[in-house]
Parts: sequence; C-alpha cells; structure tokens
Amino acid sequence: MQLICHLKIEIEDNLRLGWKSGTMKKNFALIGAAGYIAPRHLKAIKDTGNNLVAALDRHDNVGILDSYFPDCDFFTEFERFDRHLDKLKRQGTKIDYVTICTPNYLHDSHIRFALRHGADAICEKPLVLNPWNVDALSEIEKETGKQVNTILQLRLHPSIIALRNKVQNGPKDKIYDVDLTYITSRGHWYQISWKGDLSKSGGIATNIGIHFFDMLIWVFGGVVKNEVTRVDDDSAEGFIELERAKVKWMLSINYMHIPAEFREQGKRTYRSLRTEGEEIEFSDGFTDLHTKSYEEILKGNGFRLTEARPSIELAHQIRINSTKKN
Repeated sequence: MQLICHLKIEIEDNLRLGWKSGTMKKNFALIGAAGYIAPRHLKAIKDTGNNLVAALDRHDNVGILDSYFPDCDFFTEFERFDRHLDKLKRQGTKIDYVTICTPNYLHDSHIRFALRHGADAICEKPLVLNPWNVDALSEIEKETGKQVNTILQLRLHPSIIALRNKVQNGPKDKIYDVDLTYITSRGHWYQISWKGDLSKSGGIATNIGIHFFDMLIWVFGGVVKNEVTRVDDDSAEGFIELERAKVKWMLSINYMHIPAEFREQGKRTYRSLRTEGEEIEFSDGFTDLHTKSYEEILKGNGFRLTEARPSIELAHQIRINSTKKN
C-alpha cells in the first residue's frame, strides 16, 4: 500500500513539473478551421508538439485537418462545440488554449468565449476592430485570470528586428522618411465576402494593413499625426507621422497596382518598405512566423492586449477618416 501511495505521489509530482516546465502537450481548440489562415495555426500547434482536440467552422470543407490532427473532433454548430468542450472538462481534459481564426468582427465574441471557458486565447489579426473592445477584454482577463494573445508576427521577422535595432541604436533625434507599399491582389470574391463589408472587416486598412501599422509603431514609436489621402473599394493610402518617422503608405488588393515588372514575373503580391531610400527586404521569411509566435506564447512571451492596442487605435482612426473622405 505504501509503495502504491509513493508511486501515485511521484506520478502527480512529475505531472505538475511537466506542466510547469512546458514539456507536456497542451490541448487546443480552434474556431475557424476552414479559412485561409487556419493552416498556419494548425502547423504551429503541431510544430510546437501540442494537440488539437476540437475544431469549429460553419463550413465543412476542413479536410486540411487530416494533414495535422486527423483525430480532432469537428463541429459546424457552435452550441455542439460548446457542449463538447464542457464534456471534455467534466472528463478531465482541460482546454489550455482556444485559437481564433474567424472573421474580424467575431474575434471579440470568440475571445470572450475562450476566457470564460477557462482557456487562454490566441487570436489572429486584427485582435478586435475598436479600441473600446480592448478595454472590455482587459476586464474579462482580470475576472477570469486568463490571457489574450495576438499574432503580430512581423515583430519576429529578422529584417524588421534588425531595422528596429538600427533605429533604437541610431541618433535619438533622427526622423526617418519611410515608404510602405503592400499590394496583395484579390479576385472578385473579396468584395462579396465579409472582407468587403466595412462593418465586418474594418476595411482594407484594417484587414490587410494592421500588421504593418503595428510594425511601424513598434519600430518608429507612437502616432503623432494621421491623415488619409485617398480611399476607395480596393485601395487606400495616407500619411502617418510617428515619433521617429514620417510614413507614406499605400495598401491595395488591385492586381493592376502591382508594378509591371513583378506582374510579368507572375507575382500577385508586392511588398516594399523603404527607409531613407533604402529597401528593407522582408518578402521572404514568413513561413515559420506563426510557429515562432506560438513558441513565444507557450513560454509566456505572447503579444498581449496592451501591445495590440496602438495599431488598433490607428486602424480605427484611419477607418473614421476614410468614412469622412467618402
């Protein structure tokens, strides 16, 4: 009997140590399994040695799950997904993280669901559409003791890290001239989908620009002035004055806005970031940034609400200014 008790205590101690050191698998649930970005999260969960136990999407074209987690339970109805997570909890299977890859306007609700289910949240960009949503989520973090993490992967890109180090180690009074152009061509489906609905996506500046605005603020400091100079259904451009930079930006989903020489090469995406006339090359190196993001989150170093807020505020102000332009 003493031997059995001793073994039980030893096993329980090893389990506790395993959770503490992060060597044991974490259990994930995923909301939004059928979308464009979900495979990057599936890969990140698998590459970090963890387990996806349940996934939800109203669409059932989720064969991608077989490539990563073929034993994952899948649901097309939120109510059944919710009940399943409750059942797992009663059976002793704790959901540690809920990954959220849903349309932008649903992020806030799904983050709340994760926290109130006793899990930390990992949410794709933009974390939320409005600054006041950040404040409300902060209160729920306090209530539940759980955390919200977002994906700001450009902060992990080697070229962007090098640029930030250059700015921080350079003359403190230097103001950089920056040109940002990002064109990611999309077909006619874009405007028909939720992404073409300003109230659901936040518009082009939010939907495809939020990472770049976060990156610029992270590198060059807070926003001093913001002006939208042109906006239409498929593109927008403007000027941002930051603490250490004056930025001209242009975002587009129009294929014809890609420079001709790149179109001739068959490319449908064009990224350009120039500082002081020098091109910062960051077109490559995106493949594993979600996995790196997960590695940092699992170590407790994820990007939290306070870090996401400045770019959300900027994108929200751009949206307001864009509405005035129209």
